[in-house]
Formats: sequence, structure tokens, C-alpha cells
Amino acid sequence: MLTLIALSLPLLSSLPDTLPAADIRSSELRAVADSAVAGGRLIDVPIRTIDGGEHHFGVGLVHRPAGVGGGSASHDLVSEVYHILEGSGTLVTGGTMTEPRRRDASGTLVVQVNGPGYSGTAIEGGVSRRVQQGDVVLIPAGTPHGWSEVTEALLYTVVRVDPQGVVTLR
Repeated sequence: MLTLIALSLPLLSSLPDTLPAADIRSSELRAVADSAVAGGRLIDVPIRTIDGGEHHFGVGLVHRPAGVGGGSASHDLVSEVYHILEGSGTLVTGGTMTEPRRRDASGTLVVQVNGPGYSGTAIEGGVSRRVQQGDVVLIPAGTPHGWSEVTEALLYTVVRVDPQGVVTLR
């Protein structure tokens, strides 16, 4: 046993330094959610974005009031993972964005939320899926996505993977 430990020591000393982990407390998410729900408005709040070594990644919280649908987005570099905490709606992915407009490179959405990309009015020819509490959706960078319908007010976390580190750390 001692021989095994002695042989392992050089391997352990050659491991790369690790970056610190970050916590996001449920109380922090709840405070942001309560503020959005009380205000009855659409929000996309970046909670934390950290340096993961070869990429940045972050967590945001999104609230979409019932009945608020339409619009679309596509992010050039940032992939997203949605985890639906509350509510339900119809999410459309893929297809072609209608009336795509390049986002302002210095705008808040680009710098602090999800990097460069496009906003549009809708999606044509995409895949529609009904999502509800507990569902998880993976959206690769470059994929048009948008809500065609929000049946019940949605609250979801978004994990954003940013391989080129374009979103501001927080």
C-alpha cells in the first residue's frame, strides 16, 4: 500500500491548479424571482458568470409572464441549458429567424448576458415543443430559439456556456 501511495505522489503534484467553484444560493434565486414575479415583467438576469479555465460559464434566471410569446434569438458563441422551475409554454428551436437584427456589440445583452448574436420577430420552420416544470432543454450556439406561447408564467434557470469568454465575469 505504501508503494502505491509513493508512486502516486509525483502524479498528484503534476495535476493542474483548479479554479475556485462558485455558489448560487436558493435564497438569491428566490429574491430575483420574487422581484420579477411581483413586477409582472420579462427579465433575464445574469446571476453569476465565472472563469472555467478554457471557457466562461454562468447562470441566469428568466421570468416570462403568461401570454408573452413571440420573438426569437440566436447566440453566435454561447450555448444555453434551460431548466424550467415553474410554468409551461411552447419553445421553438431551429428553423429560420424572421427579420433577424444583429445585436448591438456594446449592448447589455451581448456584454453581460449571452454574447453576440441576433434577435428576430419569430421562427419559421422550427421544432415546437411544449415544456413544463422540471424539463431541461439544451440549445447549442447558433440555434434560433424563442417562445411561441407562454401558457403559465415561466421561471427558469439558464446555464450559459461561453467558450470564448465574451460575457463579462460577475
